[in-house]
Amino acid sequence: MYTGLLHSHKLVILIFIFIYLIKTILLLLNKQELLIKFTKSVKIPEIIVSVLFLGTGIGLLFMCAETSLFLWGKLVAVALSIPLAVIGFRKMNKGLAALSFVLLILAYGLAEIHRKNVNKPISVTSSVGKTSEELGLKLYTLNCEKCHGPKGDMGLSGAPNLATSKLTHAEKLLRIKNGKGAMPAYAALGEEQLEAIVAYIETFK
Repeated sequence: MYTGLLHSHKLVILIFIFIYLIKTILLLLNKQELLIKFTKSVKIPEIIVSVLFLGTGIGLLFMCAETSLFLWGKLVAVALSIPLAVIGFRKMNKGLAALSFVLLILAYGLAEIHRKNVNKPISVTSSVGKTSEELGLKLYTLNCEKCHGPKGDMGLSGAPNLATSKLTHAEKLLRIKNGKGAMPAYAALGEEQLEAIVAYIETFK
């Protein structure tokens, strides 16, 4: 569900940005008649897209495993851009409309930075002296627990229940290595550390 919601949110954002790009360009080029016609023609789709934009965004926020300053920055940028857009286009104010569009782009960029930072694999610099189980626990805690939980059954950000997984050892290894849906690829951790994570996950059953 999380992955579908995430893809839906991204699609809605791109449509939303495209609509406001056209409106902003028309306003900046002093094409007010065209802007009025375009605004009327997309009124219903724009309302639908706006509701979906906010709805999917709120849904993802509640399902999100981890927040950051980038994510909160995105939320602030979106919250500021909406009233600025309403006022800017209603009063045909180029400055406010342009600022609103810039804030939308900023919000999208901050969301992408958040996603990349949160999903960055965290390696254990040295496994010397650690048993496979100790290494697996450490790596799982650093990389997996935020979504899967300490027992593998928390299910945040669309994470499946690891305690009831039917995947084989090899399939689990490939899934962690290559990622799937909202889960990033952890191939950068290397074979030893990936094997340790899989071995630890298999203790949940």
